Amino acid sequence: MTSSEILDRLFAVIESRRGADPKSSYTAKLLSDGRSRIARKFGEEAIEAVIAATEGDKEALTAESADVLYHLLVAWADAGIAPDDIWAELARREGVSGIDEKNSR
Repeated sequence: MTSSEILDRLFAVIESRRGADPKSSYTAKLLSDGRSRIARKFGEEAIEAVIAATEGDKEALTAESADVLYHLLVAWADAGIAPDDIWAELARREGVSGIDEKNSR
């Protein structure tokens, strides 16, 4: 299974939790708590990943990276963004210098 297939499957699970009982699903709770809470959790996990990377802790960085990706997917679901939207944007940028891409904004 490819990495994008894994993320697509996780996204489908996240979407399936929309409207579920927040007492029975962490994802449903996040979605019901709203965008601000989702963004804060994403930020917390990103900071934890940065700390693990800075400390050179490969195991912690792996675990925190999974947390970051999960919370990012929840943020996408909340915003109505599908993984295919992101894959299309990445494909559009392929072969474009990062510097050139940033300057075009």
